[in-house]
Amino acid sequence: MKDITIIHASMTHSPEDGYVGKVQFRAEGHRDAYEIALQSKRGKEWSYGLFFVDTSGREEEIFQMEERLEEDDELFDWLTETAMNAKSS
Repeated sequence: MKDITIIHASMTHSPEDGYVGKVQFRAEGHRDAYEIALQSKRGKEWSYGLFFVDTSGREEEIFQMEERLEEDDELFDWLTETAMNAKSS
């Protein structure tokens, strides 16, 4: 994703919680950085929440990013793969 810059990614796994991870990133043209929190019991179907990293950012920008995540499977898959690749053993 040429307009997305990864700041930090992490992923953990436990039998109780499954996969729990996060990816912090910046999107070109957006003022504030985002964090997507990810959770999946088996690593197949993901639940997520999208937040600003440091401050309350612009509401219209987070709505734009949420809409993009809903419509752009390639972006969402790339972010989950980034977190999975950061998984600690």
